[in-house]
Amino acid sequence: MTQKTNDSKLLVCNCQRSMDIDAAGLSKALGFSDKIVVHQELCRSGISAFESGLASGHPLHVACTQEAPLFLEIASEQESEAELRFINIRETAGWSEAKSSVMPKMAALLADASYEPEPATTLTLESKGMCLVYGSGQAALDTAASLEGRLSVTVLLSDADDAIPPNVVAQPIYKGKIRAARGALGRFEVVVDGYAPVLPSSRGSLEFAMPRDGASAKCDLILDISGGHPLFTGHGRRDGYISADPNNPGAVARAMFEISDLVGDFEKPRYIAYDASICAHARSGKVGCSNCLDVCPLGAISPNGDSVLIDPAVCGGCGNCAAACPTGAASYAVPRRGDLVNRLGIILDTYIGAGGTHPRIMFHDEKHGTELIGAIARFGRGLPANVIPVRVNSTLMIGHDTIAAALALGADQVAILCSPEHPEELETLRAQCQLARTIVSALGYEGDRIVMIDEHDPDSLENGLHDQTELTAMTRNAFSALGSKREVARIALTKLHERAPTPTQLVALPEGAPYGRIVVDVSGCTLCLSCVGACPANALGDNPERPELSFTEAACVQCGVCVATCPEKVISLEPRYDFSPQALTPTVVKFEEPFNCIRCGTPFGARSSVERVVERLKGHSMFRDAGQLDLIQMCDTCRIETLANSGNDPFAGGERPRVRTTDDYLSAEAEAARTGKAPEDFLN
Repeated sequence: MTQKTNDSKLLVCNCQRSMDIDAAGLSKALGFSDKIVVHQELCRSGISAFESGLASGHPLHVACTQEAPLFLEIASEQESEAELRFINIRETAGWSEAKSSVMPKMAALLADASYEPEPATTLTLESKGMCLVYGSGQAALDTAASLEGRLSVTVLLSDADDAIPPNVVAQPIYKGKIRAARGALGRFEVVVDGYAPVLPSSRGSLEFAMPRDGASAKCDLILDISGGHPLFTGHGRRDGYISADPNNPGAVARAMFEISDLVGDFEKPRYIAYDASICAHARSGKVGCSNCLDVCPLGAISPNGDSVLIDPAVCGGCGNCAAACPTGAASYAVPRRGDLVNRLGIILDTYIGAGGTHPRIMFHDEKHGTELIGAIARFGRGLPANVIPVRVNSTLMIGHDTIAAALALGADQVAILCSPEHPEELETLRAQCQLARTIVSALGYEGDRIVMIDEHDPDSLENGLHDQTELTAMTRNAFSALGSKREVARIALTKLHERAPTPTQLVALPEGAPYGRIVVDVSGCTLCLSCVGACPANALGDNPERPELSFTEAACVQCGVCVATCPEKVISLEPRYDFSPQALTPTVVKFEEPFNCIRCGTPFGARSSVERVVERLKGHSMFRDAGQLDLIQMCDTCRIETLANSGNDPFAGGERPRVRTTDDYLSAEAEAARTGKAPEDFLN
């Protein structure tokens, strides 16, 4: 028997009674009318239940990940088109010293699995197997020979001293050193200095033709066994580029095995969705925000005028850019922000509804996090009953908005389990945690509400999770995850503020925070309004009726474009978070009475600016005539009319010549016949 939820069916197994599963409690928590049947050996003696679920044609959710390959094989043999989804409730919940008290967490994990996120778009990378083997001497030639028949190989020798000329040249051989490389799987391009083809007459050693610098070549794959500095930053995640230590035969063999499989068409998710219209990178050549450019470890982002360009083929999906982006122009798509917040709502709602208390959300990734969780479940005490693991593609995509949403939805704590493999890439996540921690602490929420765990030791992780001090319970709030990054963050922070122990209105934030106000030295501001036109977030505004500068704090992303644009250099940034309603409405920073046109009375410009210009130009050689100074004190229309009527209009032409008519020509011919002159002599 299978239980049905919505249009899907659920199969649960206690894995040969190694878990205590409260079937009645689980059924109630998930809203099943019938009691869930808990199988004891679904992958063996209970396989008929799985086959029956396949036959129904409904999506099938199986609470087991260990035997997923077996279930997939059976589905393939039966040519079933049923959608299969596998949920781990064993290592994440059941295998724990908490035993039967993990039912609320099991229910939350199963409810989460039923959520249908918006799928990410993909791009296709095509590799025809054109591989460049870059290395030194005979080792590179031997490696290339081993790949023959699997790939179309070209050899580039950085050093050819110990290379022996082959009897049969099966692969093109060149000498040179790669100066620069760019691209990704299927579209690499390298620039080579000292580029020279091998001479076919090479006898005892390889000889080469005249070398040249700056040669360019393209390939689909690069196997780098040169032993030098990697050709790409974050080289371990550049699709199609594999680097191995030439002194480690095992590493070279693994690299050869891996690169041999990179032939054909490959679907890759577009990890980042980008909206250039709200990007705060630059305006009119004045650079403000460069967060995404600064934190991308693979160099997948480049400037593109006032916005940036993200190469999805190079992007490794770390998510640093999405976490650091102040506007949400770069947002993570695997999963999308709205989907992740909705999932958190389902998880916490189900957990609390099933009787769970003091929930703690722990974000983790598939590779590092799943392995550590599995290790402490198999060899230790397992996860505490109130620690709910939430798997994401990359923990580096977690921003302060997601953290605030989780807390506002009822989580007592948000922990982020991240890999320490690339410590330099954790700075963005650390800054996002600190930003959220600053606001939450200022509101009076005590204890370690936000924890970043860059741990690789299962024992340390286990002890850290179990030794946590119980925190004061957070209030469960329900809200929609619709809107931009800033809108979701503001909603979540407002919910936290409403229930805060100390609801402070203003919170000072660390430098670089994406919230705050601008401070204008109004005595030096001329109301030129250059900052208004430059502001990418529309936080600065003007007034068509009079000279005025206004500012909406909630819209300001602290990008600094206004600071770079201001000709008087009177603007500075003050990072802070303002919870008051005034932050949502425009506030006048400076205004002046307009100057009235001395000819028609129409208001234009700021009075102080016009009067200052007139005063400074008095006595100037070009403005000795009072009429010239009057022009400065006129509106655009009057100024043009005055110039046009002055006789000195630079656009005025001479008198238009009279148009010749047929009568003119007839008259000229008659006069020519009478006088014997040419007709042209009588045409004016």
